[in-house]
Amino acid sequence: MSRPRILCISLSPIERDARVLRQISVLAEYGDVVTVGYGDTPAGATEHISVPSDLPSLPQDPIGVLKLATRQFRRAELSAPGIRFAKKALAGASFDLVVANDARVLDLAFSVAGAAPVWADMHEWAPEERTHVLSWRLLVAPFMTHLCRTYLPRAAAVTTVGGRISDLYSSVFGVRPRVMRNAAPYAELEPQPVAHDSIRLVHSGAAVHGRNLELMIDAMKLLDDRFTLDLYLVSAADGGAYLNQLRERAAGDARIAFKHPVKPNDLPRTLNSYDVGVFWIPPVHTNARYTLPNKLFDFVQARLAVAIGPSEEMVDVVTQYDLGVISRDFTAESCADSLRSLTADAVTAFKAKTDAAARELSFETEAQVARSILAEALSR
Repeated sequence: MSRPRILCISLSPIERDARVLRQISVLAEYGDVVTVGYGDTPAGATEHISVPSDLPSLPQDPIGVLKLATRQFRRAELSAPGIRFAKKALAGASFDLVVANDARVLDLAFSVAGAAPVWADMHEWAPEERTHVLSWRLLVAPFMTHLCRTYLPRAAAVTTVGGRISDLYSSVFGVRPRVMRNAAPYAELEPQPVAHDSIRLVHSGAAVHGRNLELMIDAMKLLDDRFTLDLYLVSAADGGAYLNQLRERAAGDARIAFKHPVKPNDLPRTLNSYDVGVFWIPPVHTNARYTLPNKLFDFVQARLAVAIGPSEEMVDVVTQYDLGVISRDFTAESCADSLRSLTADAVTAFKAKTDAAARELSFETEAQVARSILAEALSR
């Protein structure tokens, strides 16, 4: 008997997209996975349709922009170059399940699904994905709202990263997503000893403008010489412009180092030698206010103490399991203050707490949500 064919669409470089890679690992338990996205074939896929990197996932040519500007959203659907390429490549193919990652591919997913069910993984709050960019707010956000309003009620399942964002989808679109957090796979690691005369801070992620990563550098400059900060940053779609700005901001402080990024699956082991994982992101938009990012769970699997700001979803996790320190606000002074009180004994105690919570806060727990969805969808 042949296995089900599952289509997974994510117009991202999937081999670097930690959430989608974990998703594919569960999809592959249930069927043969065909992926559509930028870059090379990701682990777990039996077939991959690589969308050329110069074909954007949103309408950006003059005609497409005009459709967005004049709110001709039905006509704007399936008009982005990357979407058109994928639809042509998928012509004539049939699947038992289609997984759509992010709102921007909902129209494509339903256009190729036929009678197959669609699982819509919205990740974050789609209408405010990039609201720090003026053109996004004016042109793209209303289109994202249109796609969500049109297609989410038709989906067999909808998921998102946290409870507060699930509440938003429910109140605005009348659809209650199941929560599947961005937890990393369980890592067989142990907390490393903490030196009495130094505290090694670390941050990993994408150098995306709008995440205010300069706050880490500014806070670091207010700390004493016990502290060092290593940054594992991946260049964003700006060609590394923001990353270069961060390097310039940190220039002259020998305690701040920029390291080569590592693959998502290698992060916990790479970070394991550090003491405290740091991430402070001001609530500049809804997704920042309700962020519950990969990196928090990477820090947990690395058995680090964590230092965060008063971001509501992260605060819930950090306080429930007593994983680290929380700043009063998102100023550099407050972030630095939250770290100054740390001693080697305090960091050691927090590391023990992350070690105790690592199993529960792993992808193995979140994967049960995916397995439940797959069992339901493929039994139809």
